[in-house]
Amino acid sequence: MSRAWKILVVSVLFSAAQGAWAQENPVPPTEGTTGQVQEPVPAYGENNPPAPPNDNPPLSGLDLPSLEPHATPVSYLQAGATLNQSADSNVGNALGGGSFTSVSRALGTLTLHRLWSNYDLGLEYVGGVGYYSYTGQGFRSLQQMNFDQKVSWKRGQLSVINSFSYLPEGTFGGAYGSLGSAGAQSLGSTGLGGFWGGNGLAALGLASRITNVSLAAIEQSLTPKSAVTATAGYSFTHFYGNESSGVSFIGSSQVSAQAGYDHTLTSHTQVALIYGYQGFDFSVGGTAFHSHVVQGLYGHRISGRMDLMLGAGPQLTLIDAQTAVCNPPSDPVFLCTLLGGTLGESTVRRTSLGVAAQARLRYLFSKSSLAMNYERLQTNGGGVFAGAQSDIASVSLSRPLTRIWQLVLDMGYTHNDRVQPLTVQQVAQCTSSNFTQGSCPANDATSYQTGFAGAALHRNFGRSWHAFASYQFNEVAFDSSFCITSTACNRISNRQIVTLGLDWTPRPMRLD
Repeated sequence: MSRAWKILVVSVLFSAAQGAWAQENPVPPTEGTTGQVQEPVPAYGENNPPAPPNDNPPLSGLDLPSLEPHATPVSYLQAGATLNQSADSNVGNALGGGSFTSVSRALGTLTLHRLWSNYDLGLEYVGGVGYYSYTGQGFRSLQQMNFDQKVSWKRGQLSVINSFSYLPEGTFGGAYGSLGSAGAQSLGSTGLGGFWGGNGLAALGLASRITNVSLAAIEQSLTPKSAVTATAGYSFTHFYGNESSGVSFIGSSQVSAQAGYDHTLTSHTQVALIYGYQGFDFSVGGTAFHSHVVQGLYGHRISGRMDLMLGAGPQLTLIDAQTAVCNPPSDPVFLCTLLGGTLGESTVRRTSLGVAAQARLRYLFSKSSLAMNYERLQTNGGGVFAGAQSDIASVSLSRPLTRIWQLVLDMGYTHNDRVQPLTVQQVAQCTSSNFTQGSCPANDATSYQTGFAGAALHRNFGRSWHAFASYQFNEVAFDSSFCITSTACNRISNRQIVTLGLDWTPRPMRLD
């Protein structure tokens, strides 16, 4: 299964990259292209012009370059609403499969972008309710709010960012229109990578969760060709219950910091050197660990066309955790008390050296847009493990078919290896009864993987309305060590989702 998903993702990445490089003289989408957000004309006074956008920000910073060169900054307020209905084959992500249920969602959105001479404020709120016909679920709240404040001066800027969400299920591979399909989002051209936490690595089980990511970042130019950046962040994920899957999810908090030096080689090429620190702490006692990363980055950017970034470097992981042991030894340790042994605790101190890497390609064709991302890094484990070494890849392609029809394709894959051993608290959750029934809240899997692939078709109705239909396939799979008994054991969850919906996005309101 793992090999199939890897081959699928790598083949799409390779073929899409070939298509991107083969294009000659691509140009940005023309005005009125299907799917673009309507923006008002600039609304600032002659004596209070906003700072011009930076089309080539530092590689080590949070800002992504705009693929629309010299885009005019605007101040606006925009509202919107979405209604959608999904048929879901396994809404609880039960291992072994489930039955079709329906999910109805009603969401409202409000976006504010306000510009002053040296300030740039962005606020975005999406909220509403979802009704799950799945037994015992009913109405569930869906909330997400993003804040982005920039303060700029002649040769630098300060950014303060916060992204908050309260959702009933995971965000990796959520169907279009379900809110949170991209995880912790950001405003404008700022991207929150997986390094900062809030990762949506799996959509396993309907367990409500709060995720919050807070960042403060400074960029300062030293010379016209060199700059330094520094970013600090704190994130946490808290789970409420295990309503559908029986899995006891692991909450986490994370402290992160990163510093970088950037140098411009040519008008299109940059290099950078970054150092990053991650400190993880988990709701399961005695399971904290730390990671240090050094990476070299290479970036090639053509304004209005392409943004390519490649990075790699060593990663040092320091583990000082408590682990469960059995006297006399049993394999797996879950069998300890069932075989008459005594469960105890031991301290594990381990240092490991690995590789961290990242890659990003965004390309605008004459009509289509392509985005590909890959990250290899330490993560919070997505609530399944107390920390994981994760490989995360995603691909999206958007293309207008006609003036009113648009096609969107998405796919993604993650592979997550357990970083820390099981604790006494986790092992003790498996009593003799739920062990023999194959329903231990914890598991002894050494890795798990998730994958999704989907497509959405959009149809515009005038300037403010559009309808969409989407299909998506999701899969979550644990490795064979998850099955700690020789009897029938389900370790794979498949899910198919069909969604129909209607969006309302009126013209933005100009702010003078």
